[in-house]
Amino acid sequence: MESNGNIVSLEDSAKQIQYWCDHKFEPEIEKELWPKILQHKWFLSEKLGRDVGIKVACLDFIENVERMREDQHDEERIRLLKELDAQMVDRSVWDTISETQPPKQIVNKRIILPLTKADLARKHGVIPPRTIIFFGPPGTGKTYFVRAIAGVLQWWYVEVSPSTLMAEGENRMGANLKRLMEKVRNLDETVIFIDEFEEIATTRDHASRIDKSITNEFIKQVPLLEKQNRKILLVCATNYIRQVDAALLRPGRFDCIIPVGGLDNQGRQTIFEHYLSSTNRGEVDMERIISMMSLFTPADIEYLFQKVRQDAFEREYVKGEDYLVTTETFLEMIPKVAPTLTDEIVDEFEQDCTRYTRY
Repeated sequence: MESNGNIVSLEDSAKQIQYWCDHKFEPEIEKELWPKILQHKWFLSEKLGRDVGIKVACLDFIENVERMREDQHDEERIRLLKELDAQMVDRSVWDTISETQPPKQIVNKRIILPLTKADLARKHGVIPPRTIIFFGPPGTGKTYFVRAIAGVLQWWYVEVSPSTLMAEGENRMGANLKRLMEKVRNLDETVIFIDEFEEIATTRDHASRIDKSITNEFIKQVPLLEKQNRKILLVCATNYIRQVDAALLRPGRFDCIIPVGGLDNQGRQTIFEHYLSSTNRGEVDMERIISMMSLFTPADIEYLFQKVRQDAFEREYVKGEDYLVTTETFLEMIPKVAPTLTDEIVDEFEQDCTRYTRY
């Protein structure tokens, strides 16, 4: 192979590429690139009407190779996001969460601000968390919080359930988890949400062999994700924090363990107003109604509105005239919705907050 009148062997091509381009490739790749670079040299020379030389040809070719690699990486990432059913969540979801809800303040200060104010965070040595656990009673809005985080960051949102990992049988769950985490590590600007976390990270004290292997696999995967120099946020949620293996709850595994509990009056009002705004309504005494829902979760309030709207729909269908939802409609429907929370559940949650909260 000739270059400026000299014979260049394939074995010497690696040295030529490294010398002229200051790039390092695997030897086999270097041997494959060298004839392409020489061909590129001829192409550039013909295009410019002069001999551009090996160095210019090499640099121009490598620059284009790097660009092609970036394009290929983007294509691979898009394919992977589609495979994982990734979604983009609207920013407005964050605004529907009351500012008085303690988790929102924690999430904003500990997660959102360090990620969106990266220069300021670096100045003060603040490292944004990569792995988070949300815990609390069912229906308290853990999934909603995760979606809201993805929305306000404008990152991709990928949701994973234990049932997905068990699609090929329980004995394949560990292997599927490993394969999933390997894929996730290739993503960027993505929130990965695993619900029902206790199902795949159950305490190993009295677990079966399969359950232990799954938990062990997760314990191995979390540090690997932490080491990635990418914008990836792994958020796991559980209704039963006491069932999660203790090794995952210790510092060094998950960066934050954040409680998501019941709502205060302001929180209930924010959610109530959100659903009320899209309801065909008349006069509604919001303060009176909210005072009757002290043990309602966000999911309970959503269900209440489903019943209220269905009732309004049926009444108007029967009467054939406009039906407005009023205070009386809610007073009639509230007794038909059993709240998720009880005093016992609230007491247990407060104990868990004292024991497990860390951020």
